[in-house]
Amino acid sequence: MTTPSQVAYDVVALDRPDAPPVPYARITLDAPRRRNALSLALLDELRAALDRAAHDDVRAVVLAASGSAFCSGADLTEALAQGMTVSARRLADVLRDLLALPKPVVARVHGPVRAGGIGLVAACDVAVSADQITYAFTEARLALAPAVISLAVLPRMTPRAASHTFLTGAPFTAAEAAAWGLVTSTVPLADLDTEVDAVLAGLAAGDPQGLAATKELLNADTLARFDTHVDHAVALSAELFGSERARAAMERLLAR
Repeated sequence: MTTPSQVAYDVVALDRPDAPPVPYARITLDAPRRRNALSLALLDELRAALDRAAHDDVRAVVLAASGSAFCSGADLTEALAQGMTVSARRLADVLRDLLALPKPVVARVHGPVRAGGIGLVAACDVAVSADQITYAFTEARLALAPAVISLAVLPRMTPRAASHTFLTGAPFTAAEAAAWGLVTSTVPLADLDTEVDAVLAGLAAGDPQGLAATKELLNADTLARFDTHVDHAVALSAELFGSERARAAMERLLAR
């Protein structure tokens, strides 16, 4: 039996008044029944989609999601059964791919985002969020830490905001996410596609070489820090997920 794909890939033409259409890649997390949880299969498909976008003749990439949520974070059922050693490394690979991709990536965030999903949003170059949704770093409440995603999140958020949200695990609004630097802008859900298209139109005006060089300049320090700390972050994540306290907390959550 064929396993359904968890990531969709499309090339879409952005129509521009008085200018030729410009193609962009649309990558969609497509596991709505699992709230787009970051299973190993989804991460592998996402990494393959990003590699495809890097080589396709597209000006930019939109990272979107189907279903009610953008991403619920790690797949806890899988983590309990298999541990997180491989998945933590693969998440790190995906975050690095987003940061290093030679094309701008725009996050289209339509629904709630939790834990590891926030790492995806942070690693994108521009993040447009629906204004009614919430975000939360829930790791500490499960005896975990946002270890791997911190490599993408901490360069975006103010230090005080990161401390508060990481330690309390409390949900915060899209407006707060924008004020703290995690997302670029917030709009009503009905206006989300219009705002994303406006960002894409701005990127379409850029030359591919100029966009790639500018993105490399913007992310150079983040990538240098990423490469220095990634092995420790992956090891810490795997260790915490495998601990008795975390396993008990995840089991309680899944039993609800």
